[in-house]
Amino acid sequence: MAKSQEQQHPKKAFGWAARDSSGIVGVVTEVGSRVQKYKVGDKVGVGCLVGSCQSCDNCANNLENYCPRLILTYGAKDHDGTTTYGGYSDIMVADEHFVIRIPDNLPLESAAPLLCAGVTTYSPLRYYGLDKPGMHVGVVGLGGLGHVAVKFAKAMGVRVTAISTSPSKKEEAIKRLQADSFLVSREQDQMLAAMGTMDGIIDTVSAVHPILPLIRLLKTNGKLVVLGAPEKPHELPVFPLLMGRKMVGGSNIGGLKETQEMIDFAAKHNITAEVEVIPIDYVNTAMERLAKADVRYRFVIDVGNTLKPPAF
Repeated sequence: MAKSQEQQHPKKAFGWAARDSSGIVGVVTEVGSRVQKYKVGDKVGVGCLVGSCQSCDNCANNLENYCPRLILTYGAKDHDGTTTYGGYSDIMVADEHFVIRIPDNLPLESAAPLLCAGVTTYSPLRYYGLDKPGMHVGVVGLGGLGHVAVKFAKAMGVRVTAISTSPSKKEEAIKRLQADSFLVSREQDQMLAAMGTMDGIIDTVSAVHPILPLIRLLKTNGKLVVLGAPEKPHELPVFPLLMGRKMVGGSNIGGLKETQEMIDFAAKHNITAEVEVIPIDYVNTAMERLAKADVRYRFVIDVGNTLKPPAF
């Protein structure tokens, strides 16, 4: 960071190696004069947010992700009025409060998606109390969110059932992700047999889909947590909720304290995202493949080694 930048941003720092859709990781290259938490050479990352008001109740309770003046990492207005552009560069400047320390045993490329998908699934498991050993939790969808949800739940000692429309994902769910069982949501016999067996469900699917069959899988007092955002609103059947005192809730990423907790938990339990590392000139092709769901399960751009300096 240049001296003029240090004077302008005395609490900000650093430079990058890799990024996925919302997680950016790298190594600190310079620090401002008031930075206290990090030093040059530290492995760090930034997730979906780079700023908040730091004065509301949410911020005071480490819930910066729910701050009404939240500043997202991409396409938002920063405090000085400039637009945030995220990690599509070899250097990024960030407030140390919104920087996460990456443990040494986590590979940077596999840690990057955890700053988005990881905390998005870890947070509801913790908040809704679906993290108790012996509980039975369903995970709907085995994509970028779902595969890490299975990993976190298993590490918490939870019995996990992966739920998918695709029978072809059974082997991946059971053998690679270590789910305990697998349900094909389109198979009525399977869904009927599993009715009333789950303490909670983490629904990661963003496509339009019925939630009544999922509510039926819940035990009394069960919780369905919706993480995906379909184009059309869900139809919410009330009667099944009343009869079983069931709950439908939501969750969105996590605050900085919880994000650090998540990344430390991941390091302790050797949890990483399944990624495909790509050079930056492959981005357009990756977007085409992403539209076809042709990725397992996250693309990570190797910015540090493939971004070429501009020609002058």
